[in-house]
Amino acid sequence: MFPHQNIHKYTSTSPDGKTHNQIDHILIDRRRHSSVPDMQSFRGADCDTDHYLVIAKVRERSAVGKQAAQRFDRQRFNLRKLNEPEVREQYQIEITNKFAALENLNDDEDVNRTWENIKENIQTSMKESLGLH
Repeated sequence: MFPHQNIHKYTSTSPDGKTHNQIDHILIDRRRHSSVPDMQSFRGADCDTDHYLVIAKVRERSAVGKQAAQRFDRQRFNLRKLNEPEVREQYQIEITNKFAALENLNDDEDVNRTWENIKENIQTSMKESLGLH
């Protein structure tokens, strides 16, 4: 399965030093076999035994994808309504009015709080004019 020299395939040597066997194995589930790109034995490890150290390289995969993590906090708006001229104009008016109100806020306010205000205004404008999908 893994192309290596025979010296890296043997996992034990008999006491006479002439007989080599492959008797130590690593078991892995069939559906995860593609996450093990390489496996071999290392003769140089001093383990005080006639067996060699068997090492496998394993690729770790994340269980949660990026889209699944973002899906919980996100609302889906019906953006196709923006193709209609009346809805687009209504949305532009609402956004303009909301940002005009934001300009009157203090500059001393926290940046995170300002971002939350902008985000809330955009989301409420979209909810009112476009609706949820």
